[in-house]
Amino acid sequence: MCGIVAYTGCKEAYPILIKGLKRLEYRGYDSAGVSLAQNGTLSTYKQKGSVDQLDEFCMSKDRSGKTGIGHTRWATHGEPSTTNAHPHLSSDGRISIIHNGIIENYVYLREELTKRGYQFQSETDTEVLAHLIEDIYKNEGCSLEEAVRIALKNVVGAYALAILSADEPDQLILAKKGSPLLIGIGNNEYFIGSDGSPIVEYTRKVVYLEDGDVAVVSPQKGLTIKNIDDETTKRPYLQKLELNLEQLEKGGFEHFMLKEIFEQPRAIKDSMRGRLNVKKDIVELGGIREYEQKMLNARRIIIVACGTSWHAGTVGEYLFESIVRIPVEVEYASEFRYRNPLIYEDDIVIAISQSGETADTIAAVELAKSKGATVIGICNVVSSTLARITHAGSYTHAGPEIGVASTKAFTAQVTVLTLMALSLGRKKGTIPLSEYHKIISHLELIPQQVEETLKLNDDIKAIAKFFVEKRNAIYLGRGINFPVALEGALKLKEISYIHAEGYPSAEMKHGPIALIDEEMPVVVLATEQDTYEKTVSNIDEVISRKGRIISIVTKGDSVVKNKSTYCIEIPETLEILTPLLSCVPLQLLAYHVAVLRGCNVDKPRNLAKSVSVE
Repeated sequence: MCGIVAYTGCKEAYPILIKGLKRLEYRGYDSAGVSLAQNGTLSTYKQKGSVDQLDEFCMSKDRSGKTGIGHTRWATHGEPSTTNAHPHLSSDGRISIIHNGIIENYVYLREELTKRGYQFQSETDTEVLAHLIEDIYKNEGCSLEEAVRIALKNVVGAYALAILSADEPDQLILAKKGSPLLIGIGNNEYFIGSDGSPIVEYTRKVVYLEDGDVAVVSPQKGLTIKNIDDETTKRPYLQKLELNLEQLEKGGFEHFMLKEIFEQPRAIKDSMRGRLNVKKDIVELGGIREYEQKMLNARRIIIVACGTSWHAGTVGEYLFESIVRIPVEVEYASEFRYRNPLIYEDDIVIAISQSGETADTIAAVELAKSKGATVIGICNVVSSTLARITHAGSYTHAGPEIGVASTKAFTAQVTVLTLMALSLGRKKGTIPLSEYHKIISHLELIPQQVEETLKLNDDIKAIAKFFVEKRNAIYLGRGINFPVALEGALKLKEISYIHAEGYPSAEMKHGPIALIDEEMPVVVLATEQDTYEKTVSNIDEVISRKGRIISIVTKGDSVVKNKSTYCIEIPETLEILTPLLSCVPLQLLAYHVAVLRGCNVDKPRNLAKSVSVE
């Protein structure tokens, strides 16, 4: 959700912090700030708005100091403002703190601290921590590290914290519970980040903090990690950061979102690499091999996810039920965790998350594990929380996704779900061998066909002009393309701010048809082979009410094309694989509409990339 970066070492901290914040801005961009240790004091600079605005503000300030912390915010408690921006200071200005997460009992803590004479400048939950730590530090006669541990024992909620003190200006105190935080280790210097993007330029040696860890780093004393509860010292586990610097740049594209749309042929191919071998007639996912028998014997599969990952999971429902013949339920993780669901020990729960840090999905996994279910993860980030807490899983290998609106993560997730279903279906004998061969041979062609679809970019840009002044849109799809309709509508509304809804095509007559008039764009996914005539009938129902049809059809289609105001033709493939192609024009359409409307495509209002709070 929010982005944390920190540094201590021999270099000037500010350039590292500001560059890191720019790379983390996809996690939140309501406001930003830094604190620097300078000659026994702390200098803190904050601004509402982007990191660029903070950087401009700091140009006239003293930016010296070899230890510092920085933060870019997605607002939870308190509106976006300079006052509510992080870092937050203790009352004496000697302790500075940045925080990703939510302190659920902050109201109670604030009331208690107010009774003790502390005054609050902001509306945030984080400022409570700054004063609580200060209160313990001054009154308990303990070290700052101990004060942080005592304070956190009184906290309910999730957090990733970085704390800087004027009393120990070359030291950083870090803590994690429920929100990601990692430490990059250099030559007598330490780089801290919410993820690897602000670190990769300087080091590939990293330590991923685990829940309950409190770490202290300094160039003189090195790195120590202790448990919050029992204060036992842990040995740091060094890992290699699997990230390339060039993946974090736009590479000549105007926006990260457009770059990531065009990276999909590579992302799909990488997600299939080593798993799909048509010549050897093999589909094999090594990450789930140990649990395959449990999956084959499962009473049912429950897929839990949020947002775009939920849409991918809904595609997965069609895949697993048609190929593996196991009942599938797709659950919003945020609802699943709170409705006391029935979970059995022979259930398989598949949790999907691009970042592997989605708070609701992580909580749903913990609930499923507590009931004895086997949990399989699908995510894009090595060493993410999801990857660590699931029994097994598969990485999507999409590479970093910086644009807030997810694109290549969706197609990579659908690719992995397709491979998983094919592998299990073959082993279970629920898919005829001829059908199996047919699907894997067509699947191998998908990256090339996505490349072909991307050549329609200019045509789709022209179609986007039709949407610029519209206020609403409807997306329709049948069968396995219904989730694609939902995903297309989500893309349009989250980056262009046009209200859009996705429906099963046959549901139009059960209510939504009342919305149709000459101003209503209706995007129809009309690639289905089994229900093609039904879709044509649905299109006729829209046209008779003066609706405007924008259709996605299989190349060579003439019937729907002649009924459409605009038509986009995609390459022919098997119906079960069409989501991997049909989603691409919808991504491009949303992108170009947003650009034409002057929207901030990579940083849509009110959104953040990694939703690591509830």
